[in-house]
Amino acid sequence: MHPPKEAALKNIGGMQRVSLQLTDQLMANKGVELIEFTRETRWKFIVVKTTFFLIRLFLFLPSFVKKHKPDVILFSSMVTGSLAYFTRSRIKTPMVSISHGHDVTLDVGIYQWLIKKVFRSLDGVISVSSATRQECLNRGLAEEKSKVLPNGFDVRDLKTIYKRAEAKAFLEQEFDFKLGNRKLLLTVGRLIKRKGHAWFIREVLPLVKSDVVYLIIGDGGENANIRNAIEQADMQDKVMFVGRQPDEVLDRAYSAADIFIMPNIKVKGDMEGFGVVLLEANVRNTPAIASDIEGIRDVITQGKNGYRIAEGDSNGFAAKIDEVISGELETLSESSRSFVEHQFSWEKVSKDYIKHLAGFITVDSEQ
Repeated sequence: MHPPKEAALKNIGGMQRVSLQLTDQLMANKGVELIEFTRETRWKFIVVKTTFFLIRLFLFLPSFVKKHKPDVILFSSMVTGSLAYFTRSRIKTPMVSISHGHDVTLDVGIYQWLIKKVFRSLDGVISVSSATRQECLNRGLAEEKSKVLPNGFDVRDLKTIYKRAEAKAFLEQEFDFKLGNRKLLLTVGRLIKRKGHAWFIREVLPLVKSDVVYLIIGDGGENANIRNAIEQADMQDKVMFVGRQPDEVLDRAYSAADIFIMPNIKVKGDMEGFGVVLLEANVRNTPAIASDIEGIRDVITQGKNGYRIAEGDSNGFAAKIDEVISGELETLSESSRSFVEHQFSWEKVSKDYIKHLAGFITVDSEQ
């Protein structure tokens, strides 16, 4: 299930955007024929629409497989992958699902009961990070069924890189906020508790000695908490909280930022499966400083595209921001882009997917 293709995908994050990008890149590989079964929908009533989509897919999938005879079925998340449990007796084709994180850890009793049975029904599970893989193993996934393949970034984003000074000037005009020579810290994504925005404003920002502005782009349930944190910490002159923005603004924000910030905290039943926004910042020469937690560990390599700081270490977080700004910001910015280009491009990741999925086709043909 995808959001509408005309939506501002870079703003929403998550499994749907990754699925669209991976699908596009898989189809670009010679020798690969991909038949999609998707539902485009807006986020309003997403739970209800997802339920009806799954019911329809449950009824339709066996006949779809019989007609098209695919070599392998790839589910874009464990939500759709759960259909393996309900259709296994009617479908002999190898079924593989991608696991992203929250689609595994969702803290709902009946879902956690179901996910264990789904793992037994699937032929394989591709996890986007080592942390996500471990959550799958904790719930009974057999190790031989497990594989870690990272998310990637869309190479088309490389066309929307702006000079930092030009991008900052655009933001100053767009939001009527004077940046001057201050360094810009940026956070992009859904505003939910595990992202740690309010914690960063209250506990870290007051400790940063460098002259900085913190720009937050996104929308979500933590809006009020973040606004309260800004007021309580008296950070009105250091925080730009601008809500969800169109791609035109977001592209420039990534290019304008000096450091991307991802101050995640642990939340029961939720997790950061990967953190693709880190790559989208890195590819625009913006290094990241983030919590050393969950899937973020698979994205940031110390000193290459940023730094990981122990969760909750406000002094360490602030000190690293000051250290990067005063010392290695220029060299780290350059290495960030080259690092992700070699490690996380969808072109590379899609080839790894094809190689891994080919193994299921070979095994199936020999039975």
